[in-house]
Amino acid sequence: MCTTLSLDKKCRIEAAGEQLASAMSLLWPCVLVSATGILAAGMPHPRGSVLYNLTTQLLQHYHKEVRPVHNWAEATTIYLDLLVHAVLDVDVQNQKLKTIVWYQEVWNDEFLSWNSSKFDEIKEISLPLSAIWAPDIIINEFVDIERSLDLPYVYINSSGTIKNSKPIQVVSACSLRTYAFPFDVQNCSFTFNSILHTVEDVDLGLLRHREDVKHDKKAFLNDSEWDLLAMSSVYHVLHTSTGDFAQIQFNVVIRRCPLAYVVSLLIPSIFLMLVDLSSFYLPPNCRARIVFKTNVLVGYTVFRVNMSDEVPRSAGSISLIGVFFTVCMALLVLSLSKSIVLIRFLHCEQSSGQEQPLLCLRGDVHANGSRTDSGAQCAGVTEFPIYQDHRVQSGTLKEIWFQLLSINNHLQTQEQGDQQKVVWLALLYRFDQLLFRSYLAILGLYTITLCSLWAQWSGL
Repeated sequence: MCTTLSLDKKCRIEAAGEQLASAMSLLWPCVLVSATGILAAGMPHPRGSVLYNLTTQLLQHYHKEVRPVHNWAEATTIYLDLLVHAVLDVDVQNQKLKTIVWYQEVWNDEFLSWNSSKFDEIKEISLPLSAIWAPDIIINEFVDIERSLDLPYVYINSSGTIKNSKPIQVVSACSLRTYAFPFDVQNCSFTFNSILHTVEDVDLGLLRHREDVKHDKKAFLNDSEWDLLAMSSVYHVLHTSTGDFAQIQFNVVIRRCPLAYVVSLLIPSIFLMLVDLSSFYLPPNCRARIVFKTNVLVGYTVFRVNMSDEVPRSAGSISLIGVFFTVCMALLVLSLSKSIVLIRFLHCEQSSGQEQPLLCLRGDVHANGSRTDSGAQCAGVTEFPIYQDHRVQSGTLKEIWFQLLSINNHLQTQEQGDQQKVVWLALLYRFDQLLFRSYLAILGLYTITLCSLWAQWSGL
């Protein structure tokens, strides 16, 4: 009996549990929907945002392909501003200038204006640049694509004024002159204009006054090899067969900081020239002078090879220091060649004088160069003693006479050779003095030119 009651109670409990589980499974979606509705009611929707409504209203019927003016006959004026941030590289050989500039352009979009009082006093918003009309302004001197920071947004105020500011790494073509290296000053230009729009559609203007642009150096990083002097701006209209285009040209004037080149290039070169100049105090016929000048020439050549990368090379212009090095090397080689010719000439004269023997030292040769006839000596044995003795005395006197004549001729020839050597030495001495004075004049002219260039550089 008890067992039957316990089983019936257990079955009832299990049936009640199953009914509760089925009821909860039906109620659980309703609970989730209710919770989601409560959370959604607590969170603000973007469509309820004033900024969202303003952006939607501005871009809802906006067409970025159309120039933003109500009257198509009116030109859209683009106001430009440029700040030079740094000079990265000056490639003289390829005539390229790499800089980082901060570029800003401002224009008015008549289709993007609103009443700020109707939109919670919002006076300025940011919009994607790809969603609105933008001017096609380029740099004419632009020759290479470099990495630049891409800013995808622009600021727009309630009156429709758009401000687009961005840094640009520019590699531009520039006519670089290196005559006054390392005191050279370069003038490179950045010309801005529209690609397709003529001045009737897109006009250009300066955002700031010209004097403010010219002397503004606050953004320039003055820790490189180059220093920014000024940046002038000029507005003009370019007349072409396809139309008239407005242009604004910024002329960037930079100068090189020469201290490193003065210490590592100019002062050692002047020292080498002074050492070479001191070699002229050695006698021209001294063999040690050739050794000294050869060592100077080798040292000068090694110095030129090591400093070849420091001196800029350009096909259009030659630096003054390069001309000076070439002239000094030419004078050095000319002086060394002159010393070699002189030593060779003196050596030949000395050798020819030593190889000519005195005829008096030859006992078997007569003055006329003929040897004594042995047959005649043999024949003389059969002659009379008195006649033979007289003939021997006469032959001895003739031999002495011819030997004296030979000594006299040799001394005259040696005296003529000494006189000729004196003439050559005098001529080479004069030539050596001419080289020395030319060397002094070139060195002085070079020093004066460098000092004047340095003074001119300092006065800028």
